[in-house]
Amino acid sequence: MKTLPFAVRTLRRQPARAALGILGVAAVGALLFDMLLLSRGLVLSMQQVLDRGGFDIRVTATASLPGAGPRITDGTRVAASIAALPEVDEAVPLRFGEARVDIGRDRPAVAFTLFGADPSRRRAWTVLRGHDLRAGKDAAGAQMLVNETLARLLGASPGSRVTLRPSCRRAAEALPPVTVQVAGIARFPFDTIAQGTAAMNRRDLAAACGEPQDNAADLILVAAAPGHEPDRARDAIARVLPDITVATNAQIVGRLEESGFSYFRQISAVLATVTTVFGLLLITVLLTVSVNQRLGTIAALRAIGLSRARVVGDVIAESALMVGVGGILSLPLGLVLAQWLDRILKRMPGLPEELHFFVFEPRALGVHAAVLIATAVLAALYPVRLVARLPIAATLRNETV
Repeated sequence: MKTLPFAVRTLRRQPARAALGILGVAAVGALLFDMLLLSRGLVLSMQQVLDRGGFDIRVTATASLPGAGPRITDGTRVAASIAALPEVDEAVPLRFGEARVDIGRDRPAVAFTLFGADPSRRRAWTVLRGHDLRAGKDAAGAQMLVNETLARLLGASPGSRVTLRPSCRRAAEALPPVTVQVAGIARFPFDTIAQGTAAMNRRDLAAACGEPQDNAADLILVAAAPGHEPDRARDAIARVLPDITVATNAQIVGRLEESGFSYFRQISAVLATVTTVFGLLLITVLLTVSVNQRLGTIAALRAIGLSRARVVGDVIAESALMVGVGGILSLPLGLVLAQWLDRILKRMPGLPEELHFFVFEPRALGVHAAVLIATAVLAALYPVRLVARLPIAATLRNETV
């Protein structure tokens, strides 16, 4: 009989032990898989969120330069200069501010983040209901998009009119109220669960803040031209405008990975190591017990001519079967467990709703398979040693006695 069918029959003769081994490997493999997803989950999720709008580069003011402020003072001109480069397809200036809406005497005012963006082909948000912001003047006046949270707090829907008090400066200021129309409900990439966010055309926001001629921008989103890498577009922007800070999405994610996200990589490495060692010990113990229970049978097989390599191969095949079946079961189990853990971790305050802790990548699947294969081989080493060095005559005599 061939090695693999023989190992299958060995496991079937002891179903309880085989089931325990397979379930143990499945549990260990699921935890290992989740730790691999966690190690780079936030990094991959952040990269996906940054790339979602189609923008590859972020441009900001360099505050350390003489005379430079927290904003790009002439954002319109700077964005036009960037967009004129052959390596750049589009450059969209953004301006950030705040606003509040007075609901009534018995209810506190609703404060939310408000930002303005120039009309463009790409948008940093996704419209869920209603319509997007329109370029130029609209017959209905100034319009804005609101997220689901703010729409619920204001009781607003597409077509509603809202009276708000905007603020475009970091210092406190008292501006007259402005009435705008809600164009639609949108999802913004970095919103937290409880955060209210709205967007307007940048010109409308400047006018609402009493600064209709102000072209300042807090951030310029840049999309590289087709056929040009983001790094090449970044270098071209830096050559033309050396007094601003230019960073690609990959650079931003890399900085976060080195600082804030390194904690998750470390904790996943520790937990993955612990689970792997636990699985190794579990399979080693089960195989050792199985071999000890079958020493007489193994000695008899050796006595009738079965080679040492053959009985060693049977033990290795038995280990491979348990780890292989358990490893396959661990993948769907790990994905279900990852979704559950992700929902728990996303309850952390201040975390953007679209970020995820567990993100699948093909590399994680390869590492998972490699670790399980190594576990199967290492777990079989001690039982293999017992089988390879088994004294045939002494074992048969002890079994007879």
